[in-house]
Amino acid sequence: MEDAVRSVGGIDVHRDGSNTTLLFIILGTVGRVWSGTPLVLPTVGEVWPRPQAVESQDTYMIIRPGTFSFNVTRNTCAILDEALQRYKEIMFPSTALKRQDPWKKDGNFKGYLDNLKVTLLTKCETHPHQDMDEQYEIKINTPDAPGEASLIAQSVWGIVRGLESFSQLLVPNSAVYNVNSTQIRDFPRFSYRGLMIDTSRHFLPISKIEDTLDLMAMNKFNVLHWHIVDDPSFPYISSVYPELSKQGAYSPGHVYRASDISNVIEYGKMRGIRVLPEFDTPGHTQSWGSQPGLLTPCYKNGIPDGTFGPIDPTNDANYDFLRTFFEEVTSRFPDHYVHLGGDEVSFDCWKSNPTITHYMSQHNITGNYRKLEEIYITKLTQMISNLPTKNGYLVWQEVFDNGVNIADDTVVHIWKDGGTPLIFKHELGKVTSAGYSTVLSSCWYLNYISYGVDWHKYYECDPQDFDGTDEQKQLVLGGEACMWGEYVDRTNLISRTWPRASVVAEKLWSNKFHTVDSNAASPRLEEHRCRLLGRGYDVEPLWPSFCAADVAQL
Repeated sequence: MEDAVRSVGGIDVHRDGSNTTLLFIILGTVGRVWSGTPLVLPTVGEVWPRPQAVESQDTYMIIRPGTFSFNVTRNTCAILDEALQRYKEIMFPSTALKRQDPWKKDGNFKGYLDNLKVTLLTKCETHPHQDMDEQYEIKINTPDAPGEASLIAQSVWGIVRGLESFSQLLVPNSAVYNVNSTQIRDFPRFSYRGLMIDTSRHFLPISKIEDTLDLMAMNKFNVLHWHIVDDPSFPYISSVYPELSKQGAYSPGHVYRASDISNVIEYGKMRGIRVLPEFDTPGHTQSWGSQPGLLTPCYKNGIPDGTFGPIDPTNDANYDFLRTFFEEVTSRFPDHYVHLGGDEVSFDCWKSNPTITHYMSQHNITGNYRKLEEIYITKLTQMISNLPTKNGYLVWQEVFDNGVNIADDTVVHIWKDGGTPLIFKHELGKVTSAGYSTVLSSCWYLNYISYGVDWHKYYECDPQDFDGTDEQKQLVLGGEACMWGEYVDRTNLISRTWPRASVVAEKLWSNKFHTVDSNAASPRLEEHRCRLLGRGYDVEPLWPSFCAADVAQL
C-alpha cells in the first residue's frame, strides 16, 4: 500500500507501507503512537461497500445531533419515513459514549450542517424486487451547493442505500460529528446480492433474523434467501397442512407462524430487502414425512426397511398436495421468485422401490433415474408458473446438470466445487451459454471456517470471471453468501456471518476494478467491522486489533 494522508474534520491520518505506524496530526500537535498498535489500521469515514464514484475534500462541516434534521422534498411514504427515523437513531445513538471536551475549529471548517435535503423523484414502490433501482447521489458542501447537503434518488430503494452511505460518512468528534465535503454517485454492480440462512438444522429466533436483516442493510445486500425447512426439521406452520410442523418441527416452540413470516417480510421491505423462501424438494424432505404417501418407502431385499427417501414422483396425489402447499407459500411471500431446491437427490431409495421400478417400466424409462427426477421437476416448475401468483423460480445447479427441461426464465443457482474455481467457472460458462440466468454461491460458503484470516478468498472471487461472451456475463444476476446451519444457531449466527459477509457485499456492489486488492481493502474493512461493533452487533474480529466501541463495553 502506498503512503496515504487523509484528513477527516481536521484529523490527518498518516499510514506507511507496512500499515503498522499511525501518526496523528491533531490541530498542529504531532505525536507518534509507539505501543498498542493494531495489525491493521482502520480508515476514517470511508463507506463500505465502496461507492462507484466518490470525491472527498479535506474541508468539513460539523453535525450537531440536537439540531440536525432531514428535509424531505417531492415524494414520501411509510418506507421513507421509517428509514429516516431509523437512520437518525443509527447516526446518533442514545447509548453512544460522548465526551464533553470541546473541539476546536481550524481552517478547513466550513460551518454547521443542520439538515440533509432528501429528494425522492418518483413515488414509492410497495415491495423490493429483482429489477429495483438502487442508485443514488450524495452531495455535501460541493462547489455548486456550498454549506448544504443533499441525497437524491429515483426510487425509495436508492434513498435507503444513500442513507446508509451518509451515516457511514459521519465521524464522532467529542459531542458532535465531522463530515467531509463529499460527492458520491453510486449504484450496484449486480441486481442480486443475497445472503442465505438455514432455519431447519438450527432454529433461529425472529430477533436474530431481524438482526441479520439490519446488518444486510448496513452492507447493501438486497435478498434474504430463507432456507426455511430441510431434513432435520419443518418449522414453517402451514395453515393448510398443520401436521407438517406439528410432527416435523423440533418442538411447538421452534416454529414460524404466519405472523412471524409477515413480520420478517415487512422488516426486510423497510430495508429494501427481498425475502426469498426455499422449500427444497424432492430431496431434503425427511421432515415432510407426516404427509401420507409423500415420501418414497425404501426397500431392502424386497421388504420395506422402515426408512424413506425423496418425494415419490410417481404418486399423482403428491402433485395435488404440492400445488395446494405452494399456493399458500406464494400467497404469504410476495416476492416473484421462490427457490425450489432440487439438489442432492439420492436415487438409492427410488432404485429399491418396486412401485418406482414398475412406473419406470410402464413409461419406458430404463434405469435412468435422472429422467425420473426430470419428470418431477418439470411438473413442479410448470405448477409454480401456473399458480395464481405466476411465480418465477430458482433451482440448485443439479437440476440443470441432470438435463432437466426447465423454462427459459429459470435462475440456476451455482453452489458446487467452491474449492476448485476452474470447475465452478466452467459451470458458469455452461449455464449462461444455454441462455439461463444464474446466481453464484460456490466461493462464498461462509459456514466453512478456518483459523486465521480467511476472508481474502471471498474478495478474490468474481461472478463474471469465466470464459464467456459479454451476453453470457450479463446473465449473471449476482451472487449469494451462504450460512448453512449445521453448526450455527442463535449464539453464533451474527459473529460467524459478519464481517465476512461484508466482503461478499462489496464484491457484489462495487466496481470490479476497485475490488481486486484485498490488502488495500483491509483498512476499510477494519473500520467497517468497528462500525458494526459500535452499532451493537457482536461481529468477529479480523485480526489483532481494537475498536473504540470496545471501550464503551467495559
